[in-house]
Amino acid sequence: MATVTASSPRLALPGVLRHHAVRKLLLLGLAAAVLVPLADARWASGSWPHALTVDVSKPLADASNWIIDNRDSHPLFLYFFGYISNAVVLSVRAVYLLLLAAGWAGVTAIGAVVAWRVAGVRLAVGTTAAFLACGLLGMWVPTMQTLALMVVAVLVSVLVGLVLGLAAGLSGRFDRALRPVLDTMQVLPAFAYLLPVVLVFGIGVPAAVLATVVYAAPPMARLTALGLRGADKEVLEAVESLGSTAPQRLLTARIPLARKELMLGLNQTIMMALSMAVIASVIGAGGLGDRVYQALASVDVGAALEAGIPIVLLAVVLDRITGAAGEHAGDESGSRLGRRGWLYAAVAAVAVALAGRLAGRLDWPDAWTVNIADPVNRAVDWMTAHLYSGVPVVGGTADWAGRFTTWVLDPVRSGLQWLPWWSVLLLVAALAWLIGTWRTALTAVLAMAAIGVLGVWKPSLDTLSQVLAAVAVTLVLGFATGIAAARSDRFERALRPVLDVFQTMPQFVYLIPVVALFGVGRAPAVAAAVVYALPAVVRITTQGLRQVDPAALESARSLGASSTQQLRQVQLPLARPALLLAVNQGVVLVLAVVIIGGLVGGGALGYDVVFGLAQGDLATGLVAGAAIVCLGLMLDRVTQPTQRRTKGGV
Repeated sequence: MATVTASSPRLALPGVLRHHAVRKLLLLGLAAAVLVPLADARWASGSWPHALTVDVSKPLADASNWIIDNRDSHPLFLYFFGYISNAVVLSVRAVYLLLLAAGWAGVTAIGAVVAWRVAGVRLAVGTTAAFLACGLLGMWVPTMQTLALMVVAVLVSVLVGLVLGLAAGLSGRFDRALRPVLDTMQVLPAFAYLLPVVLVFGIGVPAAVLATVVYAAPPMARLTALGLRGADKEVLEAVESLGSTAPQRLLTARIPLARKELMLGLNQTIMMALSMAVIASVIGAGGLGDRVYQALASVDVGAALEAGIPIVLLAVVLDRITGAAGEHAGDESGSRLGRRGWLYAAVAAVAVALAGRLAGRLDWPDAWTVNIADPVNRAVDWMTAHLYSGVPVVGGTADWAGRFTTWVLDPVRSGLQWLPWWSVLLLVAALAWLIGTWRTALTAVLAMAAIGVLGVWKPSLDTLSQVLAAVAVTLVLGFATGIAAARSDRFERALRPVLDVFQTMPQFVYLIPVVALFGVGRAPAVAAAVVYALPAVVRITTQGLRQVDPAALESARSLGASSTQQLRQVQLPLARPALLLAVNQGVVLVLAVVIIGGLVGGGALGYDVVFGLAQGDLATGLVAGAAIVCLGLMLDRVTQPTQRRTKGGV
């Protein structure tokens, strides 16, 4: 009875107050009731108050001018950055000359042999076809240029990632210090890396390689640390009981046990490096990315497709090879990875390369090329003439873009910019705290407030409006497609190769067709972002629904639940963590392409980054880049922490 009496006051509370979310909102409402009138009286409503901004343009401009004036004379540039630049140039050139010396037959044979030894005959045939397609499209030399840059960038990225990952995996303190740095780098769109690197190294290959390394190293560091920390404790204790030293335990136990994570890190690093290598064409990387960039400037869809197809083929081949290597990591019983087999395969590849060299067939023959640019451009011209505008009843693609801008993008942007600045911070705090902890809410609010302090409140809200619109469309299409794929094996199998192609295609390539169909402006940037983020959302949704406990579905069926009821009442609630992860990934991927949309009239922060890069304006570019980081951090915190809360409580 005493227990019941003691608990009765709590039971007497209204049921709604027993929910954590309601209590959080009440506390936040009380805090807002005190702070908002004070803020409104001191700084008024409306946009971010000028009194709370900090002008960093002058110190950044001074720093930019100092770098430009001293880049050719200061010892720091001559004897440090200069040596790094020369080493990068020599490395890329050496790899490029080696690829040219091997000839098209040798490179194709080497790729096929590696694919065969790692994943079998099917992938070897696919790899051979991919390299031959690069030659048939007349893109052999640009492909080798991109591959040379990729090899150097990936090697350096893996080395840097391994060092950081080893340190984080062996030291909890270093891991805690490194985590926020990697979080920031993960949400920073690739385009924002270019400006500071260009200022230090100038336009060219060194800047492209180093920007790629900065962008591609974090996944290797994260997964290396994850693998080392997740090593089997019993195995480590057994090795330690044998009297082994710390370095011996690392080399003989920790690293072998983390082999799968290391291969997954290599896979992710290669994918991100290839994506960045294309974006880095803006700063003189050359290769396939430069062809895509030039096609983008002239809206030449045929030329863009000629360069885009080899990029996609390279991405698919490298993804499959490294993915298969990760699956077979630690499998010593298979004959595929035997040393003798590798030796025979290497000898065969070298023999093919020497045969091509002796036959004088190093370069891809011009007679063996196929021109697809002209027919593609004719098809695009037909589509533009018949679909761009004037289509009866439904209207053309330009009409759709205009209506989407007028009915969706403009109202969302106007609504966000109309809201008082303190109400935006309050909304961010409410969302972040509802799905996370007070630390999550504090981080999100500080990130959003930093945007106002930097003086880019309105352009940031413009970018946010595009992200919100693109995410809404992405989630509607992605969830619908993912649900259909989860409920139909046939549809999922038919969809898989399409998702593979779209998921491995670099961000830059998406801009070409949407510009051709929709023109320039914010709507094409949103369309490209939707297409880029959609595959990840579809995959995660499908996987989450398929992993729902079959026993729960069987129970629902036994109770007479229809297919729709099973989906709505069982599958979707149980797949909630996966759906929230899909939202998080959709937001991050959409933001990356919305920023690149500054190249095609997306405006806002993306335009500021592009302008700063084109003019060498460190102040404009870095302030916009910092605002992008803050915006990405806020969006990441607002969408991601739910997963952590569901695992470990509030």
